[in-house]
Amino acid sequence: MATDMTLPQLHAYAGSSPKPQDFDQFWERALQELDAQPLDYTLEPAEFTSELAECFHLYFTGVGGAKIHCKYVRPKKKGGSKGAGVVMFHGYSCDSGDWMEKVTYAAHGISVLAMDCRGQGGLSEDNLPVQGTTIRGHIIRGLDDPNPDRLYYRNVFLDTVQTARILMSMDEVDPARVGAYGCSQGGALTVACAALEPRIAAAVPVYPFLSDYKRAWELDITTSAYEEINYYFRFFDPHHLREEEIFNRLGYIDIQNLAGRIQGKVLWVTGLADTICPPSTQFAAYNKITASKELMVYYEYGHEYLPYLADRALQMLMTL
Repeated sequence: MATDMTLPQLHAYAGSSPKPQDFDQFWERALQELDAQPLDYTLEPAEFTSELAECFHLYFTGVGGAKIHCKYVRPKKKGGSKGAGVVMFHGYSCDSGDWMEKVTYAAHGISVLAMDCRGQGGLSEDNLPVQGTTIRGHIIRGLDDPNPDRLYYRNVFLDTVQTARILMSMDEVDPARVGAYGCSQGGALTVACAALEPRIAAAVPVYPFLSDYKRAWELDITTSAYEEINYYFRFFDPHHLREEEIFNRLGYIDIQNLAGRIQGKVLWVTGLADTICPPSTQFAAYNKITASKELMVYYEYGHEYLPYLADRALQMLMTL
């Protein structure tokens, strides 16, 4: 079952959206800013307790001075050996999720650091001052600002890297055994994290968002997660006089332009009936990955619960 392309077409698809000429310089400059950011963090005992794991609220200061919140769950200490770790990222508008799913990983010896995205459903703050509309979604936040460094997702992508670096710095975690995992927006952040932090050893992006914006717009965007692009054109450029400029600016935060940087192994998960993040937008990024990768296809499934996925993801991340 395919909603916009057949599977052979998807495997051959190279993407429709542009890549800014200074894309690499943009992200090298961003990473230099992050390198100057201290890895300091604070831990506060969580209200949730478990016999299998220690649970904490973790706070750090991200780029631009924003206070970022994560849930940190680690195995009960059983000695001085270092174990594996996983950074987790959540879906659009949500938060870092329940403690219990993370305890499952801790029960298998894996420490988990799950990040709340700035200004969404969790406790992280969004202090980004931008010009232009802020009323309809985060993709277009900062789109009209003269400085592309004020794109919302530029800072969120950097937060994912800082989250991974903090986890890698912990005494109980082996920095060579850290993976990333997330669905939808979380899948996109998994790709961004693995691309911008090359030490990520394994990544499990599930039907990722934030890819190939022009292709998403060419499809029925009003029913997808990309609806805010339609909103932007309707209210701010109804004649599409700035269409090329807009899609070029979005190219800075398009994960298909980052995917080729990934060095760790990848388990990519997609549903061919996905109308929220259409398969072609996902394959635009998947096809650019040159590292070891495996594709897990759900033929009759869309942007929804996928049976056996949690089991398969845990099995892969246990190999770290």
